[in-house]
Amino acid sequence: MGIGMKELLIILLVVLLVFGAKKLRTIGSDLGSAVKGFKQSMSDGEEEGRKQIRIDQPDAEFTENKAEKKTETPNADKKDRVA
Repeated sequence: MGIGMKELLIILLVVLLVFGAKKLRTIGSDLGSAVKGFKQSMSDGEEEGRKQIRIDQPDAEFTENKAEKKTETPNADKKDRVA
């Protein structure tokens, strides 16, 4: 019991009679530009989110170097104490 081709044509004709061809063209272009703007803002938001993630997460090399320095310092102290 879905909507068939005949029903869609009848609905299209009624809408065409109510709004007119010129108004439908304007509505269609407005709707298209709204969808385009929405997609663009979504992609901009995702890109900004990726940039934010890169800023929040430090580089792996920097973190490893920092960890190595921390582990080297106690070892150097032990060597000094033994000698």
